[in-house]
Amino acid sequence: MEIYFIKKVEIRTTLYAFWLSSCSWRVRAGLHFKKIPFEEKPVDILREKRHLTEEFRTINPAQKVPALVIDGTTITESMAILQYLEETRPEPTLMPNTPLLRTRMREICEIIVSGIQPLQNVGLQSHFETKEKFHTFTKYWTERGLQTLEKQLKNTSGLYCVGDQISMADLCLVPQLYNAVTRFQMDLKQHPTVSKLYESLLQQEVFKETHPKNINKKIQE
Repeated sequence: MEIYFIKKVEIRTTLYAFWLSSCSWRVRAGLHFKKIPFEEKPVDILREKRHLTEEFRTINPAQKVPALVIDGTTITESMAILQYLEETRPEPTLMPNTPLLRTRMREICEIIVSGIQPLQNVGLQSHFETKEKFHTFTKYWTERGLQTLEKQLKNTSGLYCVGDQISMADLCLVPQLYNAVTRFQMDLKQHPTVSKLYESLLQQEVFKETHPKNINKKIQE
């Protein structure tokens, strides 16, 4: 009788991302939170514009970051990636435990990913005559989004955006506020709930470990 040993082949998880991209940070934080081992491959979208190469088009036809290779397939769009991670690896969860709280979480996510992030996108800058005009446009719409978030978070937040459990809303909030503060020099103090949450969340291990400054340092090493 012959016995055959089947060697288990490890399927790597690879994140294609730009260190300063808020969408990339969402996914990076999600992978870290769920303790999923992964390799990050940097895609420079500013100077080298590697996302616009034909090579990267084969990874993501939209030529945007992030893209995640996992379980033998490639997934694009940060929120779709986070949802896939939640459905395939539900523990630890990034979802609140009631239908209403999950709805509140999705509302916060939509305010950020649909109402703020696209209007901060560096790809929009080429459509403005000057960098200053782009910044004026972006700061106006970011401020509108922050006003909405302030009202929403007053009703939903505890330690985190929705009660005392970290969720996808927090993974969306921190990168976008980091963009607002560092790229556009926006003052969060007039939004006390937003500001308090942001400062508190930055101290959480998941955001410390996945912070753009730490990622860029690793790239440079």
